Amino acid sequence: MGVWGQAQSTPSGQIRAITTAVPFLLICPDARSGGMAETGVALAPTVYSLHWNVGALALARERGGVSFSYTPWLRALGIGDINHLYVPFYWNISEKAGAVAASLTFFSLGKIEFTDNAGIKTGEYDANEFAITTGYSHIITSNLSIGVALKYVQSNLTGATSVGGLTTQPGRSVAGDFGLFYQKDFTLKTKPKPLPVTARAGLQVSNIGAKMAYTASGLRDFLPGNLRVGYSFSLKLDDFNSLTFANDFNKLLVPSAGGATQVPLLEGIFKSFGDAPKGWREELSEIYWSLGLEYDYNRLFKVRGGFFYEDPLKGNRRFFTIGAGLNFRQLGLDVAYLTSFIQNHPLQNTLRFSLFFLWR
Repeated sequence: MGVWGQAQSTPSGQIRAITTAVPFLLICPDARSGGMAETGVALAPTVYSLHWNVGALALARERGGVSFSYTPWLRALGIGDINHLYVPFYWNISEKAGAVAASLTFFSLGKIEFTDNAGIKTGEYDANEFAITTGYSHIITSNLSIGVALKYVQSNLTGATSVGGLTTQPGRSVAGDFGLFYQKDFTLKTKPKPLPVTARAGLQVSNIGAKMAYTASGLRDFLPGNLRVGYSFSLKLDDFNSLTFANDFNKLLVPSAGGATQVPLLEGIFKSFGDAPKGWREELSEIYWSLGLEYDYNRLFKVRGGFFYEDPLKGNRRFFTIGAGLNFRQLGLDVAYLTSFIQNHPLQNTLRFSLFFLWR
């Protein structure tokens, strides 16, 4: 079972979801994007941009920020000890020096019990995974910024015990991200008055790094390398009200056969664009996408909604999200709720909470 739970069966064919090591790196970490169906690569820069698009941070409006996000995970399965925590920080040094950022992602998988071949309990372990990320973003022009990030990832699922006769070890890897972000202000000549608009576009390649193994001589799995592209439009309706629409597209940079495929890293990344067993139609089905909408009243109160779609044969995540945000001076709170279109889906009723502080 992965971080999204057991893949849901469909009447139309066999599930061919792409599996990787440490899929927790793809979990939406914050309630802001969580309320907008996990859009984020082209949203206005915030403290969460290190995850969604490191390139955006240099164009952030605030000087810096720190946040704490908490997501109880897979509660629909009746499991009470799986949790996702995210703590990001960034500081915009200056227009010439750029912005720096760091984050800690911690994923607790709860208590795992080990048994022998007779089913007798031999031990238990509180499994967990984490990633420590640092990033840098720099302004190229007044409208364009670029960024890179480096992360250390560790996955400890067994506590270095013997499982199935094999001595296990924590999986460890180092990976990198690359992001581009563009924004442009213009005015629509509408009646009765012109409408100011900010258009944004983003691209991020994330989690590109060495494969991960859990035994000294075992198979090595791909990390969940990912290509995310998207755009957004923010419309300033008047001095107090604005709307933002966002659209993201994602493609795993992993062979269609799965993360344990024994091909070299770079070869696997390039093959991921053309190796689907049923040709280009299946290749297109590996792209999952989301739409998000946010209403903002005077940067004090926000209401959000969104829709997320993944092909039924590639994971079958289809859900609707709602969210809200409250800002008081430099302090803010975001909450998001997910409801699935798939009956009995493990993600049903997922809640996210984010508390943040901004320096202006």
